[in-house]
Amino acid sequence: MGEIWKGAPVADALCASLTDRISALRAAGVEPALAILRAGERGDDIAYENGAVKRCEKLGIAVRRVRLRPGCTKEEVLKAIRQVNADDGIHGCLLLRPLADRAAEEAACETLLPEKDVDGITPGSLAGVFAGGGRGYPPCTAQACMEVLDYYGCDPAGRRAAVIGRSLVIGRPVSMLLQRRNATVTMCHSRTADLPAVCRQAEILVAAAGQSGLVDAGFLAPGQVVLDVGINVGPEGGLQGDVDFQSAIRTAEAVTPVPGGVGAVTTAVLAKHVVEAAERTLSCGP
Repeated sequence: MGEIWKGAPVADALCASLTDRISALRAAGVEPALAILRAGERGDDIAYENGAVKRCEKLGIAVRRVRLRPGCTKEEVLKAIRQVNADDGIHGCLLLRPLADRAAEEAACETLLPEKDVDGITPGSLAGVFAGGGRGYPPCTAQACMEVLDYYGCDPAGRRAAVIGRSLVIGRPVSMLLQRRNATVTMCHSRTADLPAVCRQAEILVAAAGQSGLVDAGFLAPGQVVLDVGINVGPEGGLQGDVDFQSAIRTAEAVTPVPGGVGAVTTAVLAKHVVEAAERTLSCGP
């Protein structure tokens, strides 16, 4: 039987590492602050917002909630983004997506300052992920995968990794983060020939396809570390991952559960990015 790599201890350790840094910011007269922009009343958006608020407020990070009406126009969204950009007291911004208006979402991503983009949605942030450096931050879920690997002592260097999914939210950025840590990465997708065979060759397998139970026994091999990033609603209303958990726990060396795995680390990464953004204002100050 493999190990279950839960996200809670990873998040706790990450938050504990931020305590002194937040105290130092406050001593320097800086109160780290996050703005959360939400349009409408989608249940998953509200749940993530509430989790982020709880995490940040517990750490001493101020949160400003910005409500936008359902079906808000591009002009309304951009007005809110520009207000965040202009407010020196806000260090990070989380825009809950998707928006109903795709054009409004794209414009918001292009308008938000990369240095306040703590969830990797702007072109500047993504350029930093792919080229290294830059003013922005990786998407929180992609970075959460790396935090899980680090906490449980899995060094990607020299390992073969397979990532199922190529979205800009998880698949592509986590592939680049793994490459930057010297893993040899295969990015898989719906047209990958003999996907199960490709995945069986991987020592680290990241499932981010958004398809419940896609990864079954045929994808798995002994000794693997399996990070399940899928969040799917099962037939009875519960959350399910992309990985058949029972198959993975019988075969792999370690697997993250859903819920309670990588997803439990994302708000801690969000808080870390806000703290880093606030620290940058000190280093760039007069």
